[in-house]
Amino acid sequence: MTSPGARAAAEAEDLDVEEALALVKENPGPAHRGPAHPGRGGHGTPAPHHPVESHHRATPWPEARAMAERAARAAARAARRTPVAVPLDAALGLTLAAPLAALTDLPSFDTSAMDGWALAGPGPWEVRDEGVLAGHAEPAPLTDGEAVRIATGARIPADTTAVLRSEHGRTDERGRLHPTREVGHGQDIRPRGQECRSGDQLLPVGTLATPAVLGLAAAAGYDTLTAVPRPRVDVLVLGDELLTEGLPHDGLIRDALGPMLPPWLRALGAEVRAVRRIGDDAKGLHRAVTASDADLIVTTGGTAAGPVDHVHPTLRRIGAELLVDGVEVRPGHPMLLARLKDDQHLVGLPGNPLAAVSGLLTLAEPLLRTLAARPAPEPYTLPLRDAVHGHPYDTRLVPVVLRDEGAVPLHYNGPAMLRGVAAADALAVVPPGGARSGQEAELLDLPWAAGGIGVCFT
Repeated sequence: MTSPGARAAAEAEDLDVEEALALVKENPGPAHRGPAHPGRGGHGTPAPHHPVESHHRATPWPEARAMAERAARAAARAARRTPVAVPLDAALGLTLAAPLAALTDLPSFDTSAMDGWALAGPGPWEVRDEGVLAGHAEPAPLTDGEAVRIATGARIPADTTAVLRSEHGRTDERGRLHPTREVGHGQDIRPRGQECRSGDQLLPVGTLATPAVLGLAAAAGYDTLTAVPRPRVDVLVLGDELLTEGLPHDGLIRDALGPMLPPWLRALGAEVRAVRRIGDDAKGLHRAVTASDADLIVTTGGTAAGPVDHVHPTLRRIGAELLVDGVEVRPGHPMLLARLKDDQHLVGLPGNPLAAVSGLLTLAEPLLRTLAARPAPEPYTLPLRDAVHGHPYDTRLVPVVLRDEGAVPLHYNGPAMLRGVAAADALAVVPPGGARSGQEAELLDLPWAAGGIGVCFT
């Protein structure tokens, strides 16, 4: 007979990712509370939802994030990706696409909650010679006045009335067991089904697979989980000036985005399939973009209009639709989001390190989170411990550390600097014009600083 849990998993085979994503919104899970190549990627001349050749104003920062979410929802509908069955050891960080229903009672038999003696009737008790251990066959029933040594987790013999803890019993010179404190009926016995009964729903669709969820699934009888597949990402690193090892020299600099982006993208729930170094090669960029079947392509640098900035010309050549072409945020103003196909997007990150982090959190994070059907983090604010200068018209993202219910702005927060974000817990969202000391600021947590699931992806 098929259990309710197995039926739920089977029925989920007909559930696509967009439906799972919608269920996440209905069943939100628990909320979970940065370098590249400097000097590349200038200021774009932007506009939401316009052909690549058009030139309009940049998109406001909150609107840009919302547009990335909407683009991902449309892509999920277009792709109709079906959930996948994933072994437990590979499911960390995925989103459940089917309810987790118990496949067995938990516990599945009466067990001892403590090391001690299983007792039958009133004492004193005669103690059997052989004890009862966890993982062994069902022991023989007890008779009144009889006790048997038992280990934590072992099956309770039939007709047991209580378990006496080891520290609460003593034996006399005849080997009989006496209690040193009162014994209550059912004491220290975990009855069958105490935690759940077979078929009970343990977790809803949309739950993030944390380590504890994996443990619960295993205890409930699962070998695999039905989950929303990870969005697939290809990373294209642009720029002839980039070194992959050694010290900068002769006008060449170290590529910092190549090492940083893949683990950060994994922390956002992505499957990073390839990291390719293209250089300043327009034909190479075109070949890489058109050959990719990833859900998201992430490029680094080349988003401005200089002689070797090939992202915009490539997008024009392939007929891409620019959804976001520049954002009213500093650093990171020249970031962009383009729709290549109904189910494929490209996020162009600026070349400066902190600017690239800004683009990652502004456009890639909401898009990947939505494709992965993860619940959105609950927004929160903290007072700034120091005043922060603002841009006259644009939002600023400033690295901060969290101390005593406040956010302390860090130095080294220029577009080309990583020193600040490497020490940060979060980025503070500073409105145009700046913020005074003590003013509440919205915070964007960094994956490793959340102290939770994101750390496990790297």
